[in-house]
Amino acid sequence: MSHEPWTATVLTIFPEMFPGPLGFSLAGKALAKGLWRLAAVDIRDFATDRHRSVDDAPFGGGAGMVMRPDVIARAVDAVKAKGALGPLIYLSPRGERLTQRIVRELAEGPGVVLLCGRFEGVDERVLEARAFRELSIGDYVLSGGELAAMVVIDACVRLLPGVVGDAASLEEESFAQGLLEYPQYTRPAVWEGRKVPEVLLSGNHERIRAWRRQKALEITRARRPDLLTEALANASSADRARCEASAREGSRAAAEDI
Repeated sequence: MSHEPWTATVLTIFPEMFPGPLGFSLAGKALAKGLWRLAAVDIRDFATDRHRSVDDAPFGGGAGMVMRPDVIARAVDAVKAKGALGPLIYLSPRGERLTQRIVRELAEGPGVVLLCGRFEGVDERVLEARAFRELSIGDYVLSGGELAAMVVIDACVRLLPGVVGDAASLEEESFAQGLLEYPQYTRPAVWEGRKVPEVLLSGNHERIRAWRRQKALEITRARRPDLLTEALANASSADRARCEASAREGSRAAAEDI
């Protein structure tokens, strides 16, 4: 059984962008401790011309340039030959939406190899030939895949053993249980006339758990009903009852506003 740390290998034309934000806070401390590794590889090192070209005009015409399959393939093959482990992932707006389930799956593996596109994208043939998995961090377009790669890495690293001090806190975050997280409060107990909910000051842990669960259901129902449908499919009868009560309350409040 391998004891090598989880490793993120990033293929990019801007390796100097890394570690960037990943060198700070939890991820940075974990990187310094050797809890995970980062290798930023310059794709231009695998070009064959004196200009270190990685792109060319698209067949069929159109604006912009496309990253060449031969250059990308040489970069991929080289890092794999040197022992880079984990799935090949191309960050792309057309990819499968990144979710916490996918993050957990990636974090449980040996690492990831992330391809950061630029220009108008990457030649389709290399994505097919090297069996890349395409992932998207949202329905919008960035200038390149580097920031998206950092998002994937950060999301994975915080799930690695020893990175987050209180591992139990991970189970209460948004998406951990299929729901958005409940509201959080701290001192002062009264701020600008706004009070912390009394239940949180009661010391009754069972009531607090029930209140937090109820709020998580309410927020998810209001903001991400798509998540709620899936979560309730495997929910307890108590959660279903809470959700139904929340829905009735919401309908009553809406009727009173008319």
